[in-house]
Order: sequence, then structure tokens, then C-alpha cells
Amino acid sequence: MFRPDDPLAPPKPVFDEPWQAQALALADATVQAGLFTATEWAEALGAALKEAEAQGAPDTLETYYTAVVSALEKLSEEQAGISRQERIRRRADWEAAYRRTPHGKPVEL
Repeated sequence: MFRPDDPLAPPKPVFDEPWQAQALALADATVQAGLFTATEWAEALGAALKEAEAQGAPDTLETYYTAVVSALEKLSEEQAGISRQERIRRRADWEAAYRRTPHGKPVEL
């Protein structure tokens, strides 16, 4: 639990949104499953962060976790045999399913 009076507590919560924790969990799960190595993950995340910086993105948690997602997408294309076109199509399918699903109901593709 986050306690502001605890000198060892982080200065603020680590995640602003649940999807941020889920993105890091997905990265960890894919490394653990052997789809890519921890080194490949670190390099992809570093490259995504450098790209965000070069594009003028602010140094925020939102920028960091957006880079996490970008790195996961790039590695999925390179290492897991998913083409860029397939990833884009699947994301569009997911977003459409999400939008048509009533709140609180499971999203089905």
C-alpha cells in the first residue's frame, strides 16, 4: 500500500492506469515464454524511448508506457512472426470490438 509517511515508499504510484501495469506484465510474460530475451526487450524499449524523445514527447508516465507498447509491437513483429499489417488489422478489430461492447461485459473479437 502506498503510504506518504513511509520514507521508503515511492514518491507517487508507479502506474497511472491499469493498462500500464498490464503492458509491463505482458512484456515480462513474453520474455518468460522465450519469445524474446530480456536484452532484446531492453534494447527495444530503449529505442522506443529515444524515438519518443526525438519526437518531442514529454517525460511522463504516459510517454514511458506508450513506449512500452511500441516496443512490444515492434518485437512481436520481429520475433513472434506477426506482420505489421496483421498487427494493425488485429488492433483495429480489437478497438472495434471494444467500442461495441457494453461497459462491464467481456470484449469478444
